[in-house]
Amino acid sequence: MRLSYLIALLFLLIPRALADGLPELGEASQTTLSPLQERRLGENIMREIRADPSYLDDPPLTDYLNNLGYRLISSSDDPKTGLELFAIRDSEINAFSLPGGFIGVNTGLILLAQSESELASVLAHEIGHVTQHHIARILATQKQTLATTLAGMAIAILAARAGNGQLAQGAILGTQAAAMQNQLNFTREHEQEADRIGLQTLDKAGFDVRAMPAFFERLQKATRFIEGSAPSYLRTHPVTFERIADIQNRVQNMRYRQVPDSQNFQFLRARLRAQAESTKDALAYFENGLQEKKYSSEAPLRFGLASALLRARNYERAEKELLQLRKVAQPSPLIELLDGELKLAEGKGAEAAGIYQAALKSYPQYRPLVYASCDALLQNRQPQDALKLISDQLQFYPQDHHLFLLQAKSYAVLDKKLLQHKSQAEAYYLMGNLRGAVEQLQIAQKSGDGDFYQLSSVEARLKELRALEVEARKP
Repeated sequence: MRLSYLIALLFLLIPRALADGLPELGEASQTTLSPLQERRLGENIMREIRADPSYLDDPPLTDYLNNLGYRLISSSDDPKTGLELFAIRDSEINAFSLPGGFIGVNTGLILLAQSESELASVLAHEIGHVTQHHIARILATQKQTLATTLAGMAIAILAARAGNGQLAQGAILGTQAAAMQNQLNFTREHEQEADRIGLQTLDKAGFDVRAMPAFFERLQKATRFIEGSAPSYLRTHPVTFERIADIQNRVQNMRYRQVPDSQNFQFLRARLRAQAESTKDALAYFENGLQEKKYSSEAPLRFGLASALLRARNYERAEKELLQLRKVAQPSPLIELLDGELKLAEGKGAEAAGIYQAALKSYPQYRPLVYASCDALLQNRQPQDALKLISDQLQFYPQDHHLFLLQAKSYAVLDKKLLQHKSQAEAYYLMGNLRGAVEQLQIAQKSGDGDFYQLSSVEARLKELRALEVEARKP
């Protein structure tokens, strides 16, 4: 059972009737479910998602999705809303929002989108659910059963991750069997409001608003004759003819614009295709596209072919394709990442580190390059250099859990156990795993190394996190 389907079922459990008589924007949700409670709820679910094999911890893709998300949210009516977008490795066409501003995107949806505006239209719709607090409105109405529902979903997710499909099904059915019958995530009013807000956001962010009805219409036509096997997105976001017509009517009065796709969007789609399909199929797809010139831009196919060749361990040919790519593509940090990955695969760690360090001069704030550079330095047994780079980046991004994870790895190479576990604790804390953070600080206390000031810092931080634990347990 796919994790994205399980997460969607969290909201399938909520009867449609509970959402009747929607309040004014945010009214009821803000009085019974605070933003802090929403965030905690989302973090509880995210802990399970991050532990699942389908969670795609891919820094370039995550960086792209979040940049796209923030471009949209900054053009919305509520630009201060916090967002965290993440990818799920799943061929099903789906995207879903969770409490607290978390938005998941299946790789299948990214591959289906024929333009960046189409992908942006789905995200704008999900952001509409977030800014209008639709999930909070629903959850607020069933406050008493929320803990039971979440407990059942946690059991189901863990069971599915362990491969026990029957137990997962039983856990879900046992949570609220009656409420699952023909229920959908959001009511018609929610969907229409998210469409309206999403279209406004899409327009203000500079995308093609006609991409939204085009994508939904194509999705509906492609699946309307497939009884019982509609994509997850249609099961949780019902796309009716009336809804599509409503969107089309709205866009008639909006400006028309042709918006070219960004190179990053094209490269990342090619990269996903190179990873998602079998190596043989991926190579055939990119090779045929180049031979038959089935492209509006050559660069994405070259990028995808080089990525597929790297996966196939055909390093010599991948190097040749990378040279061809540089001739037809605009400069991009994704090309430098690919070049470094290829050098590491060939056992040329020093060359990889050099590529990353040179690329950081051109793209100093591109964090996937920072992560890759640190990994290369650690492979070359240069932990002090890695720590220097991490320390510099933490001044700009003190909430980046990846940097703390790399810091922990660097201290581990230096056998500095107290500092290793202290950094690991900060990473867990930022990932929403408060219990894990406390445990790491307890290990740091007992490590036996570190000076008086470092130990005092650990004890002070442990006191803070224990206080947060107590606060989190309050109803």
